[in-house]
Amino acid sequence: MKRNNVTLFLLILLGFSTSFESCKSTDVDATSTTGSTTGSTTNASSSITTALSATATTTTCGSTGVAQIVCLAEAFKATLSSTQVSTVQLSYSKANAQKWSNLPAGMSARIGINLGALSDTQLAAFRNLMVAVLALNNTNEGYDEMLGNLVADDYLNTIGGGSTYGAGNYFVSFLGTPSTSSLWSILFTGHHYTQPITFNAGAVTGVTPAFRGTEPQAAVTAGNRTYQAFEQERVAFAALLTGLSATEQTTAKLSGSYNDLVLGPGQDGKFPATKSGLQVGSLSSDKQTLVLNAIRLYVNDLDASAAAAVLTKYTSELANTYVSYSGTTAMSSQGDYVRIDGPSVWIEFSYQGGVIIRNTPHSHSVWRDHTSDYGGN
Repeated sequence: MKRNNVTLFLLILLGFSTSFESCKSTDVDATSTTGSTTGSTTNASSSITTALSATATTTTCGSTGVAQIVCLAEAFKATLSSTQVSTVQLSYSKANAQKWSNLPAGMSARIGINLGALSDTQLAAFRNLMVAVLALNNTNEGYDEMLGNLVADDYLNTIGGGSTYGAGNYFVSFLGTPSTSSLWSILFTGHHYTQPITFNAGAVTGVTPAFRGTEPQAAVTAGNRTYQAFEQERVAFAALLTGLSATEQTTAKLSGSYNDLVLGPGQDGKFPATKSGLQVGSLSSDKQTLVLNAIRLYVNDLDASAAAAVLTKYTSELANTYVSYSGTTAMSSQGDYVRIDGPSVWIEFSYQGGVIIRNTPHSHSVWRDHTSDYGGN
């Protein structure tokens, strides 16, 4: 009897471990809930996403560039209690900057203050800061993509994911004191969204590693808006791969299979020594444009000034950038994977099994830079 109990325990543990390894998150069965790549919408709103979806309020930060971001960061801090300031304002260190994950915060602790601890006034100040560093007025990109990600996580909270999911579990911190002359960073991180922005001497010096993902991949409605935060990236990769000739697809195809990202959290600096796949410089100009279109969907999440500098670099290096994939070119099935690897840019997109919504794939993606992750620090 005792041996049977031990066997049962090991079977349960093995089942949990297998699910955890493949899904990288809490495994909650919600098979009765539908979810598809391009399918039905659902309702998911919270007081947090409602507050963040409002139009940015007028501030006294009339400056521009990094000076304005510093002003908005200090304005946000001014709305916080002294205890909250001590939580959000931390010292800059590489170790602090590396505290991000693709797991819900309840499974992988974050630093900073969580959105669930903020009042509407404080959320408004946070919103003013984020709309200054992310692109605005672009559906499902930039700030709108961030909101859509939070809405999707709220949805997971309501269908069985539990309290570890939802917009309230996303954290913001300042690593180093906001300044136009010294090193500091904004780190906003939660389950399926991480965006760091590193500054030094009054300039943006790094915007990666940036993690994106979403579950469900299908559209989710909150209030009067419908979000599908990360679908256009999947579509762009499908357009890129299906646009290749059969010979080009053969060259681009990786020999292995991929159930998740290679350079996800905890894999800093582990870029492969040799690039794999198809060199973009060997492609026709229209196919090179498809590669650049996919890259733009990541870079253009940033405000126009920061995005322009990064995109100029990646465009100049496009000919020496490589594309590779595994699975199908449609990017619509579990196990589909695509990688863009350049002299600087590194982007991975992995389509993997649903965690909360079973039997429907969901995306994980990471944008890294070979030299400027964490601002090059």
